[in-house]
Amino acid sequence: MKALSLLLLRVSTGLYLVFWGLVKLTATDKANAVSDKYYNGLLTGDIINIGLGSLQVLVGALVVLGLMRRVAYFGQLFWYVAGLLPILPYIIDPFGMYIADSAKLTFFPSTTLLFASLILIAFKEYDTYSIDAKKTQ
Repeated sequence: MKALSLLLLRVSTGLYLVFWGLVKLTATDKANAVSDKYYNGLLTGDIINIGLGSLQVLVGALVVLGLMRRVAYFGQLFWYVAGLLPILPYIIDPFGMYIADSAKLTFFPSTTLLFASLILIAFKEYDTYSIDAKKTQ
């Protein structure tokens, strides 16, 4: 049951990275709008989004497959931490009553992705349905 749970966690968190990476690659206008709104335009630009989107798809695919987990899991953790920082006011104040300028309950599940990434790192030895684990058997 542990291995199956970790497989499902790995696939779902990795696919989320893949999907957002594909948005950066195929809908740069949407990615630029997100950058403008939440990152003060720091990540705005088609070339930037193509590079970041490609890297995000790669990291997500490695996580899904359970390949190069030592690097991929930390890459995923980094990505989710970096994604959480600009929306931190909405995480701390999801109803927009004190810090955030509006309610954004839909941002709160970002914490789940971050914590799931920590779980994958902490319980890596039980993730036996990964390519890495199969290669060492």
